[in-house]
Amino acid sequence: MQILASYNIKGGVGKTAAAVNLAYLAAADGRRVLLWDLDPQGAATFYFRVKPKVRGGSKKLLRGDRTPEQAIRESDFPGLDLLPADFSYRHMDIELETAKKPTRQLSRLLEPLAGDYDLVILDCPPSISLVSEAVFRAADLLLVPVIPTTLSVRTLEQLDQFCREHNQRAARILPFFSMVDRRKSLHRELLEELPRVWPRLLQASIPYASDVEKMGLKRQPLLLYAGRSPAAIAYRGLWRELAAYLAQGEKS
Repeated sequence: MQILASYNIKGGVGKTAAAVNLAYLAAADGRRVLLWDLDPQGAATFYFRVKPKVRGGSKKLLRGDRTPEQAIRESDFPGLDLLPADFSYRHMDIELETAKKPTRQLSRLLEPLAGDYDLVILDCPPSISLVSEAVFRAADLLLVPVIPTTLSVRTLEQLDQFCREHNQRAARILPFFSMVDRRKSLHRELLEELPRVWPRLLQASIPYASDVEKMGLKRQPLLLYAGRSPAAIAYRGLWRELAAYLAQGEKS
């Protein structure tokens, strides 16, 4: 079982859209996929038409009073399950502080699922926190959407610095461009400049598109209602690149 986290310190950069569409594509590709919505806002859970509720919340999960298996829900798509969001996740940092080896707790919760899933995708809340550190330790790859703007690039640099300072294997960070608007000169400039600084920057770039915004209205992955759109084509390309990285991890 491999674990992929869709993460950024900054919000509103396309983390959830990436997590949802990649989970759908991975399942369509024949993988057994679990998407864990760690964001208390529960957007991914909403997109999959699942109630954002885990009985007992994050406290019971972390204490072992309730297992992830008891909270998992099936989606409408074969091979794709969901561990829903819960509003109590907003307190997960506090609950982790009282746990032994707090940064290992997410890994501990996911370990028993190794025989049931090929891929776990974590849709993470925007922040840098104890939850984030637990995600960094659990994940094999950190998928980081980056809008081609100065502030978004700055948060990527902050993440890289944090991982290096805290021995969190910064080499696993895989950024990709998100919400790209090629009409903007700054976007075009950073599309050219950032690959020189980040050789691991993925080639796929997700365009800014109203079709992606309609995911909240349609409550389903973009691929189902706008499968031929430029954004859908870009997500397919992103999945192909990630699948190649995951295959390398399986061989190592």
